[in-house]
Amino acid sequence: MRREWTAIVLVGAVLAAGCVSNKKYQGALAEADNVKMELEKTRQQKGAMEQQVRTLKELNVKFGNEAQAARDELQRIEHGRDAERGTSEGRTKELEDKVKALSAQNKNVRQEYQDVKRHNDTLKSLVARYQKELKDRSHAGAVAQTATLTPSQAPSGTATVSPVAASAAMNINKVSANDMILFLGLKQDEADRIVSNRPYRVKGELVAKNVVPKETFDLIKDRISVSP
Repeated sequence: MRREWTAIVLVGAVLAAGCVSNKKYQGALAEADNVKMELEKTRQQKGAMEQQVRTLKELNVKFGNEAQAARDELQRIEHGRDAERGTSEGRTKELEDKVKALSAQNKNVRQEYQDVKRHNDTLKSLVARYQKELKDRSHAGAVAQTATLTPSQAPSGTATVSPVAASAAMNINKVSANDMILFLGLKQDEADRIVSNRPYRVKGELVAKNVVPKETFDLIKDRISVSP
């Protein structure tokens, strides 16, 4: 810019002098052309720099948008991670509570099993003792009756009926719940249901009426009767 003003001043001075040689005049023109070229070049450089500035501004806006998107994504990931951590901790606590509850339930079941087993052993012992007493009483009664019979009264050619076999078939329409517990090995609730659902026409009604399970019926069916 300085050189441009210098050339203009020089040309003005030459014109003012009024007597300028052709050589100086040509030199002044050449200098003015150079100044114009420099000015045009400067303008082009200025345009290029302005374009670079615009490009840099656009890139800055683009990078700013990308940075904001990255920050938003990071916040979303952190929020999701926190939510997942909370859900995982809640699920873990729920599973731990469930394990504790199942452990307590398992402990109670084991305790109930031990109680039932002891009760069953007691019932078995009672049944064995009562069966032995019945057998001994029946045997003693049979011996006493045989001893009192005369030869003419004694039955001939008949087989003696086993007292155990005679007492094994219990009439479930008549016996008490306690007798069924003692001699059939039933549970209290099973014996009570048998009593409350009387009378029975056939033994199979115990299963048909859902009084006892099929497995229990199979164990006692040969030792019970429904005779009137």
